[in-house]
Amino acid sequence: MLHNAGSIEKHQAGWIEVIVGSMFSGKTEELIRRLRRAQYAKQKVEIFKPLIDTRYSENNVVSHDANSIPSTPVEASGRILLLASEVDVVGIDEAQFFDKGIIDVCEMLANYGTRVIVAGLDMDYLGRPFGPMPALMAKAEYITKVHAICVRCGNLANYSHRLTNNSQLIQLGEKDSYEPLCRKCFNQALKNEQ
Repeated sequence: MLHNAGSIEKHQAGWIEVIVGSMFSGKTEELIRRLRRAQYAKQKVEIFKPLIDTRYSENNVVSHDANSIPSTPVEASGRILLLASEVDVVGIDEAQFFDKGIIDVCEMLANYGTRVIVAGLDMDYLGRPFGPMPALMAKAEYITKVHAICVRCGNLANYSHRLTNNSQLIQLGEKDSYEPLCRKCFNQALKNEQ
């Protein structure tokens, strides 16, 4: 049976990509690279970050290497659904700081046919799974784990060791507050702090 081309709905499959790793591993750099490629391909892109992340800029997603891309800061994950209608690609940086609703938001966007690219820390400063990241990795079609270099021994770093004496889960910081460490150096650092 022949159909009129105008009566056929285009169905685009969406998916979730998650970029995880320690601090200074290049997560945001990789997110920006993927989003710029989508923009170059003339896709409609929207980028979001948590309102609390004001380290480099209030309105841009900025990597440690000072590359940036305009973004919309949002207080809660539900706002992303309201602001991301009719886009091809949604980028979300620092997803570990969002509420658990970010998991459903990403799934809904992917189900609507949107490519969702999420970047965030997979572990907190004590080496524990961080916020919604484990569930996002479980739901994702694609996972990229990036690594920093251990500042103490030069091996691949998978951990974000906090240098300050602060036990709050969320502490925004840079090289003065965190250092990337490998498993051996991280465990030694924790042992020395006890």
